[in-house]
Amino acid sequence: MLVATLVSAHGQALLSDALLTRLANAVSGVTRQARLDGEVAADLFVDGADARKLEADIRAALDGTAVDIIVQPAATRRKALFLADMDSTMIGQECIDELAAYVGLKDKVASITERAMRGEIAFEPALRERVALLKGVPASVVDEIIRERITLTPGGRQLVRTMRANGAYTALVSGGFTVFTGPLGATIGFDEDRSNTLLVANGVLTGAVEAPILGKQAKLDSLVELREQRSLSRAATLAVGDGANDLAMLGEAGLGVAFRAKPAVAAAADARLDHADLTALLYAQGYRGDEIIQA
Repeated sequence: MLVATLVSAHGQALLSDALLTRLANAVSGVTRQARLDGEVAADLFVDGADARKLEADIRAALDGTAVDIIVQPAATRRKALFLADMDSTMIGQECIDELAAYVGLKDKVASITERAMRGEIAFEPALRERVALLKGVPASVVDEIIRERITLTPGGRQLVRTMRANGAYTALVSGGFTVFTGPLGATIGFDEDRSNTLLVANGVLTGAVEAPILGKQAKLDSLVELREQRSLSRAATLAVGDGANDLAMLGEAGLGVAFRAKPAVAAAADARLDHADLTALLYAQGYRGDEIIQA
């Protein structure tokens, strides 16, 4: 039995009775439908379907309506381990680009970031190249950047706090830097954070990052490590990210979700969120609107 969770675009309630009926009629094998949160989120339960085909059929029936679709086995939808990327996923910015803005190099650094996230260049050398451009930046600007430039992605705090309240373990696993993941991870509510360490001397960035660099392989390794520590099945894990360095982690998770992702990442992930906020990952697990802990 598969469940197709349908979630309206952030701030909208698009799943009218007429639309839900149209979607249910567009695929064969629908056994029942259930509302999770009014016209914001709903489930279609489908027997004997292929997940990719089911998603494609529903997407075609949506005819451009801003509703996201997450298809997975119904029996294993509730997750006990959640790993998330930070930049452009749990927050709306790339922290290294905001550091570069301090020295007037945001456009240059952002272009390297974009190529790395698309998988056009390897993550580790791209990170070293970008960090080298930050040499001499006062470490103290980090607090100012967090305070004035960083915004949390809608639904992220609700997602993490609701999962933790229901016994799940949550980890922020970032190719960014500890000076950001520490305070931001705590603000969002994660159990732990893992990321890279910028080297500092005399209060300024040296232009180097401590080895080894946490990239694609380290994110995958973190998922496997945390899963094995808790004796969980693969199906009990959830991961979300947007860039090429998230692909291995997303591929290993029971449900790997691409959030506002680069095309290659969206195509490879189990599901993608193009419209909804991060509470969609709670609806995907079967949480109802009244079960979500509001931050």
